[in-house]
Amino acid sequence: MTADTSDFTAALPDGPWRHEFVPANGARFHVALAGPEDRGVRDPGPPLVVLLHSFPQFWWAWRHQVEPLAAAGYRVAAMDLRGVGASDKPPIGYDAPTRTRDIAGVIRSLGAGRAVVVGHGTGGSLAWAMASLQPAVTAGVAAFSAPHPARMHASSRRLLTPAARRHLAFFQVPTLPERALTSGDLVDRVLADGAARAFDDDVVATYRTVMRIPFAAHTAMESLRWAVRSTPRPDGRRFLNALRRPVGVPALQVHGGRDGLLRRELADADGAALARDFRFEVLPDVGHYLPEEAPDDVTSLLLDWLPRVARD
Repeated sequence: MTADTSDFTAALPDGPWRHEFVPANGARFHVALAGPEDRGVRDPGPPLVVLLHSFPQFWWAWRHQVEPLAAAGYRVAAMDLRGVGASDKPPIGYDAPTRTRDIAGVIRSLGAGRAVVVGHGTGGSLAWAMASLQPAVTAGVAAFSAPHPARMHASSRRLLTPAARRHLAFFQVPTLPERALTSGDLVDRVLADGAARAFDDDVVATYRTVMRIPFAAHTAMESLRWAVRSTPRPDGRRFLNALRRPVGVPALQVHGGRDGLLRRELADADGAALARDFRFEVLPDVGHYLPEEAPDDVTSLLLDWLPRVARD
């Protein structure tokens, strides 16, 4: 093993959770679980809450929320998405529709009929997509630092800051972004550009280490490349058209007022237009990485909103 390579166990830190691997959609996914076990159909209890991370992170980005949500009685599953952390890294399947099928499969593999899907950043975009593409398993959607991806009222160019546009353009280049993730400082720069305050060195080091798991850098890039390259293609147009369906479940959208990657203006326009039960919040002094920059505020917002979903 070279100095630029990590083992997948780097994505399995100990904590008030248990690590499991579940099959879904032809692959194996890692989830960090906490809270009560599934009680079955007759006594389902509170809904399953699935937490989806962003780039360049993995499930651990939600570490501050897992234990409080479980303590409140929710069954919590923080998931490594396809190609990330300890989940499988197949050569294909990094389009958004396939990844929503991954998430739906994980929900079913965990024995739940439906789940509240909570996502941050690129994971928040997938949470929005779950409401349109996987409505049978989606009980509610919470999106942190993630405008609805339908792009009806605001193009991605208007929503992204210059720093975000520079990164996204660089990600389209073959090979170089992968090298910058594993051997350079790209993880550090993406985190620094988005955050209102610097991450602790040990947190950044953890994200760098997990990005060095074999194939992880490439598969992380593949999902971001699909998001850009699919836009003019038929598959991308079909995806965006599907997202314009009304969101029939409660939706929470939260943004940071000092987000270095997303502009606040118009960020809530499509969510407000499509979700019949929509709540929008801004944390004024926080950057892009809300679950880590403002962990207590994010936990409080979720605990205040989740009972609304349970009653729906």
